[in-house]
Amino acid sequence: MPKPPTRQRPKPAVPPSAPSRELQAFPNPAPERDYLIRFDVPEFTCLCPLTGQPDFAHFSIEIVAHGLCVETKSLKQYFWSFRNEGAFHEKVTNTIASDIVAAIDPRFLRIHADWFVRGGIRTFVTVEHRRKGWKPAPKVDLHTPPSA
Repeated sequence: MPKPPTRQRPKPAVPPSAPSRELQAFPNPAPERDYLIRFDVPEFTCLCPLTGQPDFAHFSIEIVAHGLCVETKSLKQYFWSFRNEGAFHEKVTNTIASDIVAAIDPRFLRIHADWFVRGGIRTFVTVEHRRKGWKPAPKVDLHTPPSA
């Protein structure tokens, strides 16, 4: 007996999402206070500008927002947009910092990129931005009482 044809799910006419360099923002829900927003991007890829081979990195982003916050889906699509682009580690990390600053003008931004081993060398690039005039509040150490 012949096997019935396999039914395949139809492909969408347009992909549900695509790479984009446009970072979207929304109003900071608590602009009256400093609070830390942390993003973890463990699967970043781009290309080596010299060999065309893939480079992989783990990005950590810390933001103290001012008037705007970056929207996470647009951040995902933004990171995705580097996948087929050749750039040096330092350039990519600084470009990402500059683009986030241009999009949301945060009080503080720190990006730490952990570039995976290539040719026996692992590269770490950290970029910081502070909004002019912004100073973090003094650190508060809460004393933990000694155990009884």
